Amino acid sequence: MTQQLTVYTRRGCHLCSDMVQALEGLRPELGFQLLEVDIDADPELRRRYDTRVPVLAAGEVEICYYFLEEARLRAHLGPGG
Repeated sequence: MTQQLTVYTRRGCHLCSDMVQALEGLRPELGFQLLEVDIDADPELRRRYDTRVPVLAAGEVEICYYFLEEARLRAHLGPGG
């Protein structure tokens, strides 16, 4: 089954753009689905993440934030990831 990952972002965030671009580059190899969510569209997400974006998560598990940690992503996805 393909893993669904979520990147919590906000407009004008260059770190967010960098992380999404890096993830898109890894997606063909690692085979995950990627959902991008703007935290400013949801008051609860804005309160939860505020200045800590981008955050890469799989469900409630936060994999990394600010910068893509490829080793942590691969470890989360398991063998072959």
